[in-house]
Amino acid sequence: MLSFFRSFAPYQYFSLLVVLLLIRLPLLISPLPLLIPELNWMLVGEQMRQGHTLYSGIWDSVSPFSAGVYWLIDLAVGRSQGAYWTVATGISIFQLVYFNYMINAREVFPERSFWPGLFYALFLNLSFDCTTLSPVLMSLTFLLLAFGSLIRQLGRQGATDEVFEVGIYIGVAALFYLPSGLFILWASLSLLFFTGATFRQHSLTIFGFAFPILLVVFYYYFTNSLDDFNRNLLTSVFRVRQYDLSDFKTLFTCLIVPLTVGVLGFLSLFNSANRYVNFQQRCQQIMLIWAITAILTIPLMPFLAPMLFLTFVPPMAFFAVVYFSNFRKVWLRELAFLGVVVAIAGVLYQGATRILPGVEVGQLSNLQVKPSALPDYIRNRKVLIIDEDLSGYRYNRPATPYLNWDLAKYDLRNLDSYEAVIDIYDNFRQDPPDYVIDRQQVVPKLFQRVPALAALYKPTETAGIYKRIR
Repeated sequence: MLSFFRSFAPYQYFSLLVVLLLIRLPLLISPLPLLIPELNWMLVGEQMRQGHTLYSGIWDSVSPFSAGVYWLIDLAVGRSQGAYWTVATGISIFQLVYFNYMINAREVFPERSFWPGLFYALFLNLSFDCTTLSPVLMSLTFLLLAFGSLIRQLGRQGATDEVFEVGIYIGVAALFYLPSGLFILWASLSLLFFTGATFRQHSLTIFGFAFPILLVVFYYYFTNSLDDFNRNLLTSVFRVRQYDLSDFKTLFTCLIVPLTVGVLGFLSLFNSANRYVNFQQRCQQIMLIWAITAILTIPLMPFLAPMLFLTFVPPMAFFAVVYFSNFRKVWLRELAFLGVVVAIAGVLYQGATRILPGVEVGQLSNLQVKPSALPDYIRNRKVLIIDEDLSGYRYNRPATPYLNWDLAKYDLRNLDSYEAVIDIYDNFRQDPPDYVIDRQQVVPKLFQRVPALAALYKPTETAGIYKRIR
């Protein structure tokens, strides 16, 4: 297969699309498991469609531009896992085509080929969760555009004022997935080390990065929601996280092969540096800084899943091209590539379709929406779930802003505060739930603090569930 994609012809772009679809179409044989993050994004889009404002009317940590995309999808088709898959596949196609075009157009490698796009398509499918419309995937599109603008600067005698574009792209990427904002460090270091950028041009990059972010900040400032924006998005990214050991096992299984290939490709540069001209070596160094920056985003991840490591795909694909181009024997190169394909496809299909019963590789069990423990009569109702488990929302609609429990604690765990109690009462009054599912034993103390709410609800026969009576 590698020999086929080594030829440089326009029809090979169609071949790349075929490869991506061949990888993903088997996933449609059986319905993919619905993941908790997916359900959460759908709920955010649904709430926004109903007129609630993100961060003030919806307490969640999803970035604003991603939330806007989920709102548009809900506006068009409602809750639809298939729509998320379709849009994500379209974005993936754009990314791999752009990545391959950019690498060849700028002559980043000595030979033009379709290997960059081939490895990009392969590494985009580390796990079945990478096929959904995650904020990281949308953010990665703009990081790639920033990379394209950056290496365009390398091909000139010196940097130009177009570095403003680099900052703009990274700022937009941060508004899709906040940790992507760290890539402004990648851009600044790349301009500093590998171009003749002046102080003015560095300032333009920073201003370009800050410009879209400031527009969003001003919007929330003028709508008197700046404190909500700060609490739900900016500061929530630094909160303490709890990771399960199985999360690390899944990540290790999904990432070990592409990371190994990428690292081996980087190490092989030390034995083949004379093959590359100065411009190509600088591109390699820029991609290395990209990989280091991607590592810095790991502590800011809200949970652990392969989809959050998609920012590693460009450097892994880049250095994979280097690694396989150093094989002298064609049969050995093809055999090694076949091994990589089988390893990645095996993890992907095992996680999505459970080909081997009893094997938990790639299952992402901790992130899957479990069957709801709610009684059957609680269906198609407005509910408030006071807990981290969102499974009860799968067939119900959320009420009140308290969607994310980690953020809802700011009010619901602070019932000795008069201000928090008033806010809770106002939120219940404006958007009253039909049922309150209390898994954290919050409601008894809340009803003591707010007798007016206690008069509206009564306990059901199921412990921890309260029904609205008027």
